[in-house]
This record gives sequence, C-alpha cells and structure tokens, in this order.
Amino acid sequence: MIASMLAVTNPGDEIIVFEPYYENYWPDTLLCDAQRKLVSLRPPDWTFDPDELRAAFSSRTKAIILNSPNNPTGKVFARQELETIARLCEEFDVLAITDEIYEHILYGGASHLPIATIDGMRERSILVNSMSKTYSVTGWRVGWVLAAPDLTDSIRKVHDFLTVGAAAPLQQAGVTALNMPDSYYSKLANDYQQRRDLLLGLLEGAGFRCFRPDGAYYIMTDVSDFGFPDDHTFVRHMIEHCGVAAVPGSSFFADSRQGSALIRFCFCKKYETLEEAGKRLRTL
Repeated sequence: MIASMLAVTNPGDEIIVFEPYYENYWPDTLLCDAQRKLVSLRPPDWTFDPDELRAAFSSRTKAIILNSPNNPTGKVFARQELETIARLCEEFDVLAITDEIYEHILYGGASHLPIATIDGMRERSILVNSMSKTYSVTGWRVGWVLAAPDLTDSIRKVHDFLTVGAAAPLQQAGVTALNMPDSYYSKLANDYQQRRDLLLGLLEGAGFRCFRPDGAYYIMTDVSDFGFPDDHTFVRHMIEHCGVAAVPGSSFFADSRQGSALIRFCFCKKYETLEEAGKRLRTL
C-alpha cells in the first residue's frame, strides 16, 4: 500500500479515505506528504452519502483508498456503491487504490467485486493484496499489486527501495498457496462464519450492541450502555478485570470522539479462546 501511494502521489495531493479506516492509511498519507479527505461510513450498515463523497473530490484529488471487505467494520461494498465511486474517479481523473486483503472472507451470501472490473476502471485501479489473511500468515508480509503497466513500473521502483523483495522461500510457499483448490476458500469462509456467529452470540449475551460484519474477521460493537466515559477506559477495564483485550474504536477515526463509544473485537481465534472470552465478558 505505501509503495503504491508513494509511487503515484506528489506532495500536496489529496487522498480520499473512508472513515472508520484501517490505522495505517493515515500515516501512509503523511509519509506521502499528501492531504487526507475523509468520507464517513455510517452505522449500522456503514453506508456513505454519495453527496458527501462527491464533495470530497477536487482538482487536487489523486486517489481514493477503498478497503473491501473492510477493516474495522466488516462492510462489503456493493456494486452500486462501487459504480458511484468509479464514475467519480473517471469524472475527476482519480486513481482507486484498493485494499482487498479479505476478499475470500465473506458471509451470508456477500460477494466481493474488485472495482478494477467496473467499466472504465481497469487503467485507473491499483489492487493491493496479500497472503496474510487468506492463508493465515500475517507475519510473512508477502503481497502483490495488480495495476496497469505504467503504474506498476513506478510502484516497482519505489518498492525496490523500500523492501528490495520478500524472502525467496516465502515466495515459493506463496506459489503453493495460490494453487489451492476452490474448496479451500469455501471452507475458509465457512470456518470464519462459524466463529463470527459464535462471538456475536457471546458478545450480545454479555450486553454488547454489535454491528454484524459481512466480511473480514472483526466485530465492531457499541459499548455506550456500559456507562464508561470512553472506549480507552472501557478497554482498559476489560483487560484488568476480565483478561480480554479489544481495540478502542477511536483508533479508527481522525476525531477520537467519533469512536469513543465503539470497540473492535477480532475472531480469528480458536473456538475455545472465543468461548473463554465470552465467559469472562459475562462478568462485566
């Protein structure tokens, strides 16, 4: 992601980011010396206002970052939403940099559609992906970028000076992983859906108001009913008194007050770990 952003942006360019957002997008923008323009995803379905999105575009906009399935919300952008974004990218001559790392982790009939497949977007899309989530090797840091030749030419140059390259044995393991049969991906999604459903039930039983995710492996929750002054205080209380950790929701917002009643749980854990967490959370 950072290699792609550094390759295509100049100081002073604007980059549109949907909020709440994965934490790295903000420092990545700073490293590019670019300006961040935020567009809200609103609960419970994490939808955006097309008029607000249009207002974020300008003659200085270089790119929009799109993460679907989304971290932290679990939102999967629908075709109509992607087409709205695509038309604005064409109108303002803007690139779409897409983080599609959770593409195979989908639930309830949700389907992942790369914006690069929308008419007019093939030459103005940069698709960023990785082995990390699909193959459960987050520490390997092996990924790839798909884009038009003129874009990849620049990205390759930047990437070479950032990391040189991934370790050869890990790349060879990636070849093996990418040749897994279709059954692997259906089993992956099914296994994560069972964990999602388990944790949703445990959290709701403990008094959390949950936003059901359609993809990725996180659950955003509203903790305002517990009466704590903010998300950090509540998370610290959980750690100290229950032995359960979660991520404060404010870390996904530019203005921490917007996430002060939210926290994010992660369910890429063993079943017994999730069940033990649910047991402990009932003491809240």
